[in-house]
Amino acid sequence: MVFESLALFSRIRSSDAATLLLPNIERPDSAERIARRRADRVRVNEPSLVLLTAKRAVDIAGASIGLLVFAPLFIGIAIAIKATSRGPVFFRQKRYGYHNRRFQILKFRTMFVHLSDSRGTRQTTADDPRITPIGRILRKTSLDELPQLINVLIGDMSLVGPRPHVPGMLAGGMLYEELTPYYFQRHNMRPGLTGLAQVSGYRGSTAIPHSAIERLDHDLQYIEKWSLWLDLAIILRTARREFISGSGD
Repeated sequence: MVFESLALFSRIRSSDAATLLLPNIERPDSAERIARRRADRVRVNEPSLVLLTAKRAVDIAGASIGLLVFAPLFIGIAIAIKATSRGPVFFRQKRYGYHNRRFQILKFRTMFVHLSDSRGTRQTTADDPRITPIGRILRKTSLDELPQLINVLIGDMSLVGPRPHVPGMLAGGMLYEELTPYYFQRHNMRPGLTGLAQVSGYRGSTAIPHSAIERLDHDLQYIEKWSLWLDLAIILRTARREFISGSGD
């Protein structure tokens, strides 16, 4: 009997070890379990009012300078969009903002109007037929994001912060806030033109649960460790990397 019990215990322990060593593809709900374990210990507070005021002053100055510097480029892109497809120059869409307030984000239109998804729940794919020829260039270089300098100037956004998501955005085939119960803590700071997650390689599709969780964790890490120097570092990394190898957002 003793030997039989030891053999059974050995098989159970071996089974547990094998389960832990299986790749994530064998345990499709592992990402959700990880997110729910983190939910109990993730508490991110927004920076102080003084720091937020300083950040807002930098945003106003930076957006004003950016709009002046890029004015000729704005005009050229607007002409190219109108000349190559029917529809408005700008694409407008509701996004989550500061403290969960919704605002209307501005982008240069990159899709054919009759094929576009105004809700934004359907993410773009490689060789997406909805994207116009000029739109592919704008997305590749992230120039479609330039009108968001207007959002920054009027106070909807910041130069740097968590990227604004569409309400009802999916992550790993489920609502982002269902995958990660601490999701809405990312709105403890104004959304940004660029962010820590984006320059760290977490941008574009959120179809893979682990990548979606890492993207959110980078957003929360940014809020927790925020400083003007961190913003400057992210802006420099964006200028060096994202405008060259951007994949859209």
